[in-house]
Amino acid sequence: MTLMNSNVPAEQFGSSTQCLAAYPWTPDQGDGTYRNPVLFADYSDPDAIRDGQDYYLIASSFNCTPGLPILHSRDLINWTIINHAVKNLPDESYRKMRSGCGVWAPAIRKHNGKFWIFFPMPDEGIYMVNADHPAGEWSQPHLVQAGKGLIDPCPHWDEDGQAYLVFAYAKSRAGINNKLHVRPMSPDGKQLIGEGQIVFEDPQHQPVIEGPKFYKKDGFYYILAPAGGVGTGWQTALRSKNIYGPYEAKIVLQQGVSAINGPHQGALLDTVDGTWWFLHFQELMPYGRIVHLQPVEWRDGWPMMGAERNGVCEPVLTHASPVAGNFPIAIPQDSDEFDRPTLGLQWQWNANHEDRWYSLTDRPGFLRFHAQPQLANLAEVPGLLMQKFPASSFAVETHVEFPANAAGLCAGLAIMGYDHAALMVSPGGKIALLINNKEVDSAQAATGPVTLRVQVREGECTFSYIAASGSIHILATTLKARESQWIGARVGLCCLGGMGVKGYADFAHFRFSPARWAGGCREAC
Repeated sequence: MTLMNSNVPAEQFGSSTQCLAAYPWTPDQGDGTYRNPVLFADYSDPDAIRDGQDYYLIASSFNCTPGLPILHSRDLINWTIINHAVKNLPDESYRKMRSGCGVWAPAIRKHNGKFWIFFPMPDEGIYMVNADHPAGEWSQPHLVQAGKGLIDPCPHWDEDGQAYLVFAYAKSRAGINNKLHVRPMSPDGKQLIGEGQIVFEDPQHQPVIEGPKFYKKDGFYYILAPAGGVGTGWQTALRSKNIYGPYEAKIVLQQGVSAINGPHQGALLDTVDGTWWFLHFQELMPYGRIVHLQPVEWRDGWPMMGAERNGVCEPVLTHASPVAGNFPIAIPQDSDEFDRPTLGLQWQWNANHEDRWYSLTDRPGFLRFHAQPQLANLAEVPGLLMQKFPASSFAVETHVEFPANAAGLCAGLAIMGYDHAALMVSPGGKIALLINNKEVDSAQAATGPVTLRVQVREGECTFSYIAASGSIHILATTLKARESQWIGARVGLCCLGGMGVKGYADFAHFRFSPARWAGGCREAC
């Protein structure tokens, strides 16, 4: 599949060429309708904008790098990853894995011919990057405002040229989580230039209010802000004729009797044809915060979302697609054959990374993964190469080879979260399954290349391997995948060595298998 009708070459968008049956989850129903979620993966705290006929979505990335993933779509249904706005996090402390820290909820806007992203790092402050195009090169992060607990910033440039920033507070750092603050900002987006005002707080009716997004329509300033907490909250809209308020509030989306808990934080968008839509996340552990799309109807100046039932606006599971047309089926990239000179955009490291950790050119067609220092806790190794779970059920396999002089190494597949596991192979042919850093199962395969597999069914992970002889071995011990702090479970690769041990392992591919997934494919290749 390729991205059509785009003013940017398809290769810049990382377009997929997989057949339909290779997708673990497809929101596009192929009949002019879609099903939620439109992104069955952990794209937490999404924000998005429309630029002409193109839509760009960004999300939190926390400690993972490269950070701030950027996705592209022409119809709000079929999305591919096109870039990351940040290569590494702007603080040396992120050379180590810092769970729950890093890039929290960002906002993207277009102003004065440029694209701008404002993002918080709750221990450091609010940062800004900009670029001429989302698929292009982004500026280095610029610290707009230092401070602990300043989160979820969103800019607004008014018609008179004045600029403003709205943000919230993290109770874990600032001691409060029920106030929204608007401050004036220099038009170049580089600094806040006044104290501004707390524009909204209503802890009785709108507790834990956060994730504010600025909009202006028909003379009203709107701030969309979720309240009530991530797992069980709702979406609130605020409006005022004055940017500093007072703001009146209305709940415009909540769970109701639907199965979509805590419809929470996202982006209000329109189409070229004038219809309105809302992208938001649902916390669905262990898969993280998956993304849904709701229709929006403006009623009496309020953006009412989803479908109304018994006076409550609640999420829909299926709906007519927002944009008419025959758009190619696409999902964010997952499988990687390692046949290009750069890693696929789906990959992220556990912390700030270095390019020397791997090579895709030393042995074309293979990922050469240089050994990372082996820590007591595998989850804290910076050099874990991971990606998001792409569906509720799927399987992954990879093929591992060692050079002749690889003593002291081990390499394999890993599942990361509060509970984690790694199916490791050593050059001598030992297969070991580690759960939470303890060896719980092992086997001895013949020396030589080994294929490692993990099958995930509704979060239950089963591990197996195929020896060089072709025999298949399924390990008895399983793992129930769990999320980590603010982030869903992940799957990926690792190569480890003891103190002073150098060397590498070669991985031939990383493939998601639709044959292991329970239902969902509409046709075969």
